[in-house]
Amino acid sequence: MSVYPPEPWELRGQLHISLFAVPRRHLSADTPEGTRSVTIAGRRLVAAAWVVYEPEGVLAYREFLVAMLVREGLRPRACIRDIWVDHTIARDGGRALWGIPKEMARIDIRQYTDGGVNARAETAHCLARAEFTPRLTVPRRWTIAGRIVQTLDGRAKRSRARVRTGLRIASARWEFPLDGPLAALSGRRPLVSLSLRDFRLRFGG
Repeated sequence: MSVYPPEPWELRGQLHISLFAVPRRHLSADTPEGTRSVTIAGRRLVAAAWVVYEPEGVLAYREFLVAMLVREGLRPRACIRDIWVDHTIARDGGRALWGIPKEMARIDIRQYTDGGVNARAETAHCLARAEFTPRLTVPRRWTIAGRIVQTLDGRAKRSRARVRTGLRIASARWEFPLDGPLAALSGRRPLVSLSLRDFRLRFGG
């Protein structure tokens, strides 16, 4: 077991995210104790994101994740269903501190000077590929706060997340192999895609 930083983690970097609506028959509804998936017109809301955590934060690594929108009563939460990183300390800390089921993968995220992104994640086989193209910069910086709910030691674990960031609206093209763990997303177009520029994230604590 690696020695990981105590919470909260102060992280810096770039994030590129798309939101999908997936028919509930294609996606299991397993959620932490006390939560339920959010369903709209028979579809569950799922986000897929690429993250580059830069050296100015407590750890520097790359990450690819898929999270589902859930609710705790009427309060919206996020639950991370699948997640891969390229750093063993980030993997071990995420599992031990917050119950985030991080696995290891090879992750290549190429960010271009115009804001475009080309990304790929793979283990023995490809997990996902994506291309982001920036379309519109949203004025000023934004603060976004919420809670992530996971299962840790058989119980629901709630963790605070607060991010200060610039925003860009983007278009994105995704590929999810049909023989991979994210086949439920294969062939689906995002509802919306965003890039969070130069974010400052405080997670946990």
